[in-house]
Amino acid sequence: MKKLLTLFLTVYSLLSFSQDRKEIGNTFIKALLIDKNIEKAHSYFDPSVAGQIPVEQLKAVTEQLQGQIGGLKNILEVNNEGSIYYYYTEFEKTKLDVQLTFNESNKLLGFFLVPHKTFEKPDEKTTLKIKSDAIELNGTLLIPPSNNKKKLVIFVHGSGAHDRDETVGENKPFKDIAEYLLSNGIASYRYDKRSYSNPETFNEKSTVEEETINDAVNAANYFKNNADYKGYQIIILGHSQGAYMMPEIAKKAQVSKYIFMAGNARPLQDLLVEQYNYLHAIDPTKVPAEAVQEIKKQVAFLNSPQFNLNSPAKELPLGQSAAYWQYLKNYNQLNEVKKIKAPMFFAQGGRDYQVTEKDFSLWKETLKNNKTAVFKLYPSLSHLFIAGSGKPSPKDYETKGKVDEQFLKDLTQFILQ
Repeated sequence: MKKLLTLFLTVYSLLSFSQDRKEIGNTFIKALLIDKNIEKAHSYFDPSVAGQIPVEQLKAVTEQLQGQIGGLKNILEVNNEGSIYYYYTEFEKTKLDVQLTFNESNKLLGFFLVPHKTFEKPDEKTTLKIKSDAIELNGTLLIPPSNNKKKLVIFVHGSGAHDRDETVGENKPFKDIAEYLLSNGIASYRYDKRSYSNPETFNEKSTVEEETINDAVNAANYFKNNADYKGYQIIILGHSQGAYMMPEIAKKAQVSKYIFMAGNARPLQDLLVEQYNYLHAIDPTKVPAEAVQEIKKQVAFLNSPQFNLNSPAKELPLGQSAAYWQYLKNYNQLNEVKKIKAPMFFAQGGRDYQVTEKDFSLWKETLKNNKTAVFKLYPSLSHLFIAGSGKPSPKDYETKGKVDEQFLKDLTQFILQ
């Protein structure tokens, strides 16, 4: 189950690598410098590095370092530049960065102690917290200082635990889009997803309402009901899961326009089987046949009459609860999208193997009589709307890029028209 969940979160949910790596780095540093469990720490190295630094040598180096700088007292902050992470650490005699470099499998390629590197902090003037149910959404508000078109876009994330930039590896698609909109006189608000900032609020009874829908609606209502934003048109942009749930968000939020970026029009469980088959075909070592068979078994059970609210999560796709899946089984996005009266923009990348042209065509066919619905297909773009070439694979997400300018131009035109 854990293996299947990891596979999905890596390749479908756009899980923020930074979150996994941050935790791995914390565990490595604790094992090495606090628990003195050298064998455990050594296990985090990539084999190419582990062979050059035997356990005894690592132990000797660690003892020598601690003789010079003292014991570890506290990790003050963690920053990263792509796959290089900087743990600003307070030792008994000094403060230094523990610099860790990860490979694509989240194994360590490098471990150094270096002078502290300062990272730019968010501008407090752009930081905005919005109350949503029992938590506060931590977000970034960008308002054009001039040429303000009085349009404000709210960003809704894909599956998985995402920060406000929807960071994936070195890519930050939401940040790219928000900054482009700002340069064109369009305001925006993007926030950390609650599964990223407040994972404790998500339990076995939670559904996508708690995970995605309610926060998007509450953010929209904040701006709609706040006198400071009187006269603004509120627009909601959803990516992947955010677009998948957009019809339900629209039912409760009722804003001026809706943007669907790579939203699935088919049931999520159908996409899972398709994705696992695809990933197994391109690299059986990463997604073995057993994983494909297991997901097929779980999806078959989910779709069977035997599934009910008491079904154990371990028998269901992704290890999600029965309540979570029951909500999605009862949800029909194609029926619900026909009820939206506001203009809609549907964008799809041709190199997207997670949500494909099949889904794009279904949205288009469903809304063929809707004159306000706009559909744009971008042949060279991935699920992150970044241009690429060759056979699509998870490696696309490891390559640093920027959201495609033609898509950004089309998006801006739709918002301003």
